[in-house]
Amino acid sequence: MLITFHSQASANITMFGDVAKQLIHMMGYCENIPGIIDVDDVPQALLNLQTKLAEAEKRDVAQQAEAEAEEDPWEEKEPQISMTTRARPLIEMLESAIADEVVVMWESDS
Repeated sequence: MLITFHSQASANITMFGDVAKQLIHMMGYCENIPGIIDVDDVPQALLNLQTKLAEAEKRDVAQQAEAEAEEDPWEEKEPQISMTTRARPLIEMLESAIADEVVVMWESDS
């Protein structure tokens, strides 16, 4: 499933459903599809998202250190993409929505 975020302040953003739902939850909303953040609530959603991402980053660093201590140096693995990196386009959308005083919405593309 794909989820697309919409705002009149920026271009649409499409993400895989599991990542998008995690980010929606981090903003303080239930993962219901479709959904909307009212103009007055966008700043709080951005703050919630940034706070939760900072907490997740700390956990990820600790878990990565533990994993590196136990991993096989000869094993090939794919690089991990942090939630902060995945959230960057949404953060920019929320910042633009605050500046332009518009809503942010999301819906399923499936």
